[in-house]
Amino acid sequence: MNRRECLKRAGVLSAAVILALYGSPSGAADPQPVTVLVTYHSVSGNTEKMAQAVAEGAKAVSGTSVVLKRVSEVIGDDLLSSDAVIVGSPVYVGNMSGEVKTFFDNWGRKFGLGTATGKMRNKVGAAFATGGSISSGKEVTMLTILVSMLSHQMIVIRGASATTGPDSPGIDAKEIAEARDLGKRVAEVAALVKRGSSK
Repeated sequence: MNRRECLKRAGVLSAAVILALYGSPSGAADPQPVTVLVTYHSVSGNTEKMAQAVAEGAKAVSGTSVVLKRVSEVIGDDLLSSDAVIVGSPVYVGNMSGEVKTFFDNWGRKFGLGTATGKMRNKVGAAFATGGSISSGKEVTMLTILVSMLSHQMIVIRGASATTGPDSPGIDAKEIAEARDLGKRVAEVAALVKRGSSK
């Protein structure tokens, strides 16, 4: 058997393995639609800029629709109809802003989506944060957002952050790229979870 024939057989075998693992090409080309809610609180516009980049990243995944809203505008139906929720906050005193905390409090109080209902279970969640300095509490802010999601039995993904203070040029191209990557990753995982749950 010559080298060309070997490579051809290896290619056919690889294609068969991929089809066995991931299904038919027609199934891959026609993914189930996924809805991603990107919500945020922003006063200076920095967190809003990150939110827009996160939304762009999610939209880049085929079959994904994105709802972009401030946390004060979100209603219960937005949460229920979403397959994934990505929440962004500025850092206030080393933690999420009061508006974002109120948003999470409203899941149970206002929207009837308390932890005991299980209505947010297995939805994909992620967080992003902006802060004035390198060690201003962005990691803690993202972790507290993710803990709120974990208490609802959501599947969480590590987030993105940006430094925006006087020693920073503002949100730079690298931070925007990380925000887009976060949106894309969340949409991809949400599609996998949705496809898996429908089998």
